[in-house]
Amino acid sequence: MRPGDRIHPLERTITQTDMIAYGAATWDFHRLHYDPAVAARAGLDRPVVDGQMLGGLLAELVCRSLAAGQRLSRLHYRNTAPVLAGATVVCAATGPVRESDDGTLHVDLEVRVGDQVVVRGAGAEITTS
Repeated sequence: MRPGDRIHPLERTITQTDMIAYGAATWDFHRLHYDPAVAARAGLDRPVVDGQMLGGLLAELVCRSLAAGQRLSRLHYRNTAPVLAGATVVCAATGPVRESDDGTLHVDLEVRVGDQVVVRGAGAEITTS
């Protein structure tokens, strides 16, 4: 990854099976993430995607573009709307890769479901090992 590069978006449909597997891998068994009855009692049509899963997808987006010797050193994001099971999310950079004076690379990120931004204020820092 170099300054001025543009990162290709990552599109993923998050199934309930994905959500259960993610919960098992992270030991997060909150029923809102897999039980339709609990989601319905919370006023949702379907279980809600764990917000940290969206962070994992943002990390995947950045890491697949790294060059040898580069690493994702910081990731920050803010979930602004729920994402429900079965939704297709698009994780994308909102502009080109930038470089700061110390050589750290920066990428501004977001996640959308259709036209709705569900993660904003997101970004990543990439350093050379």
